Amino acid sequence: MEITITEEAYQSLLAQARNDAPIESCGYLLGPDNKTATVSYPMRNIDQSEEHFSFDPKEQFAAVKYARQNGLVIVGNWHSHPASPSRPSAEDIRLAFDPNILYFILSLADERPVFNAFSIVGGEVKEKIQLR
Repeated sequence: MEITITEEAYQSLLAQARNDAPIESCGYLLGPDNKTATVSYPMRNIDQSEEHFSFDPKEQFAAVKYARQNGLVIVGNWHSHPASPSRPSAEDIRLAFDPNILYFILSLADERPVFNAFSIVGGEVKEKIQLR
């Protein structure tokens, strides 16, 4: 499987993650189909933690409403790892409840950001998704 993310969507989430660091940043990636992300929908990490994140349920509802109103689908959720690699932590895997979306992780641990996507189903990382 391969996912395309527009430069605009990527730059938007990268700016948000850099601005929020050292707190983990988060949001949804939306697009016209489940293989193309064109919009980064920012959300606030209500935990304000450097090691995990939680969405505000009201913001999640607003994101779903925005997607529907604009003919978009939720491609996946994304969050940053300000000081760790771009791979799912044990907590990320444990909290990956929706097998129908992808889980994107942006690492800011190195000089050059690393952005990966994963399919997580039933408590297992099934696939690292190729990004274009």
